Amino acid sequence: MIGTSRRVKVHALAAPADLRKGFEGLSGLVREILKRDVLSGDLFLFVNRDRTRAKVLLWDGTGLCLYAKRLERGRFACLWRDRARSALTLTTSELQLVLEGSALVGRVALSPEEIGEKELAAGSRR
Repeated sequence: MIGTSRRVKVHALAAPADLRKGFEGLSGLVREILKRDVLSGDLFLFVNRDRTRAKVLLWDGTGLCLYAKRLERGRFACLWRDRARSALTLTTSELQLVLEGSALVGRVALSPEEIGEKELAAGSRR
């Protein structure tokens, strides 16, 4: 697993990507299609049309890292079933499952939603 001890978001491109692209090309997809900052520290997942190769781009604080995986058997989950979406947000656990070649069949929230400043301010008035 791509190790991190902090909570990070995983943004997956919901369309096949040309994985001949390197740092600059994938960073461009992050900016133009995902509308995210590549230097945020979040993880960005890209899968090729055949779903046999995947790349994960991340900023580790000192530079961009690019992780690549090629499946010898099977295929990665199809991230572009819903043509209306340009991106998916995954958890790091879901990313791990995708990179292991598991299918994404459904989601069940196991943790409560993230608490924002608004909710904290509202809770202090009670």
